[in-house]
Amino acid sequence: MAWMGLLAVVAAGRAGAAEAEKGPLPHVPKAITIERGLTDLEKSCIECHSKSEPGKVRDWEQSPHARANVTCLDCHRAQLTDKDAMDCPGTQNLRDVKISPVVSPAKCSRCHPREAEQHARSKHARTWEIMTKEIKDPWLRGMNNEIERATGCFACHGSDISDGKLTAENWPNAGSGRLNPDGSKGSCVICHTAHRFDIAEARKPENCGQCHMGPDHPQDEIYFESKHGKIYLAEKHKWNFKAAPDAWEPHKDFRAPTCAVCHMSGVGPLATTHDVGERLKWEAQLPGLVKNKDHEPDAARKKMATVCVQCHSPRWANNYLDRYDKAMDNYGENYFKPAKALMDDLYAKKLLTAWPIFDEEIEFVYYEFWHNEGRRARMGAAMMGPDFAWWHGFYELKKHYNKFVHLAEKVKADGHGSPVFVPGAGGRNLTPVESAPLPQGWLEIKGLKGMPKQE
Repeated sequence: MAWMGLLAVVAAGRAGAAEAEKGPLPHVPKAITIERGLTDLEKSCIECHSKSEPGKVRDWEQSPHARANVTCLDCHRAQLTDKDAMDCPGTQNLRDVKISPVVSPAKCSRCHPREAEQHARSKHARTWEIMTKEIKDPWLRGMNNEIERATGCFACHGSDISDGKLTAENWPNAGSGRLNPDGSKGSCVICHTAHRFDIAEARKPENCGQCHMGPDHPQDEIYFESKHGKIYLAEKHKWNFKAAPDAWEPHKDFRAPTCAVCHMSGVGPLATTHDVGERLKWEAQLPGLVKNKDHEPDAARKKMATVCVQCHSPRWANNYLDRYDKAMDNYGENYFKPAKALMDDLYAKKLLTAWPIFDEEIEFVYYEFWHNEGRRARMGAAMMGPDFAWWHGFYELKKHYNKFVHLAEKVKADGHGSPVFVPGAGGRNLTPVESAPLPQGWLEIKGLKGMPKQE
């Protein structure tokens, strides 16, 4: 079999003693062994899955894991006390062998401790928390239903499988902020897809476009509108995507940056990072004007400028980033602040109901105003996407602000907002009521443990 030749490669080194000083990991680090063979159990796993899931094994055969003697059991073997421990048909007669389909960042950290630690503090690992606690997305408060969340929101943000119970609603899931049974957050395979884990795939912008696309965060579309994206499309077949981390350099391996280059790759004096917010000055996904809350904003901007000057002059880089700052200020001062003040006034006068969130037309307009148009304007300005900055961004903000003000005047004249019908949110017409309370038991909605209380 093809895999037999791959198993002859000597195992790679594991984490150093310095990483051990950080404290114990949820899973015991894999011992360093140098051998040319595999145990009978490891061989049986590969042989069995070669018959039942040949595509999966073929991917593994071409992976760096296979070349380093990392097998199915290294990633999928569970401890007997793990919440998600279960029998595999091939090991069900072995009392001390349990497996789990969930491969979490904690398991990956046994061999990739630095990457796991960086990922753990990143926005990717916290996308569940961003959705539920920072943005406090109102759709999750009962305005959409379980299947809509499972097929939509959770696919990118991650599901809650912390209790180890894998259901049709929460598994399969490779969302970047998934809550795992071992207490870790995230999923490495959202970028490094199993079971090949090809570094070249993770470096290409199409990979990021799995989630970063659409009306509310169209980074994929913006990138391919940009000059960077056009150069990539024209020349990517000539580029070297296989270079080692911290050795993938512009004008040696590629001519224009991809998403990974700007946000993660080690270029010039910068080291590779799996904390995707480390080079961002602004929190462009939030409703208002907010600077980076995880890193010192000016230091983060300096790192991004360092990426830019690998190809551009310092004046070019600083002028471009200054222009982005001005676009952010323009959004905050001229659009979001006055719109929010008007909405706050309507809520304070009880002309709109605090709950349900989307029972009145003006609430839909306000939500899309910041969540869609506002993000597109800011992200287009950040990533060389003029069409998104203007026609899909600030132009739409101007148009919808007019509609928003007219609806606000109508609310004041009528003494209440116009009711709307929301399918999939109880199947009822949501009518205005005086300060409607949260629906009974909404905090216990399946898969939404830890949701914040309404403010």
